[in-house]
Order: sequence, then C-alpha cells, then structure tokens
Amino acid sequence: MTEFSKTIPILRSFDEAKAKEFYVGFLGFTVDWEHRFAPDLPLYMQVSRAGLSLHVSEHYGDATPGSAVFVETIGLRAFHAELIGKKYRNLRPGIEDAPWNAWLMTVIDPFGNSIRFSERKPE
Repeated sequence: MTEFSKTIPILRSFDEAKAKEFYVGFLGFTVDWEHRFAPDLPLYMQVSRAGLSLHVSEHYGDATPGSAVFVETIGLRAFHAELIGKKYRNLRPGIEDAPWNAWLMTVIDPFGNSIRFSERKPE
C-alpha cells in the first residue's frame, strides 16, 4: 500500500537576502536548515511556520518563477493583521471572498511566486 505523508513545495529564489527578508522577516517563517554544495554555490533552504514547510531554492531547474502554492489556513484574519502590522514596503495583501465559500489572501514573493492562504467560511 502506498502512503504519502507530506508535500513540501519548492519555490525559486534569485537572492538570498530578499528571500530571507520576505519569508522570515515578513511572513514570520523560521529557517530550519540551509544547504550549499560549496560556499559560492546557490542556496537551498527550508523555512517553516505553524506546520507549513517550504523549500526555497536558488538552483537552476529546481522550480519555475511565478509558481503558486495553495495553503488551507485556520486563523487567516489574525495572520493578515500580523502581516499588515509589519508595514512591509513591498506588499500589503488584502483578503477577498473566494467563490468556494472561503476567504483568500495572496502574497507574492520577490521572485513572482504566489502563496494563496485560504480559510473556509463558517457554514
């Protein structure tokens, strides 16, 4: 029997400082680990927050800029308020009503990748 335990999206990055500013500074993720084959080679890292893990890679061919990740979320309004409170100069996301009876907040990283946080509305 086949069993899948977890999905971890890989998102393309082109600049380590900008990636950390966005994922750690703005979104509040923690860097779990970093890997480079040598000090002057591209960064591959895992960031996580509240059960969500993402891999962020500077390696050519690992992912396509402009990718999208959909994240089912609980507590979207509190997360939104936290982000807005940071007054991040490059992004001030809103919350919209999605046609599938949910709220949706989309954030776009400095490399064009979208993370769509969605929370179901109460029935």
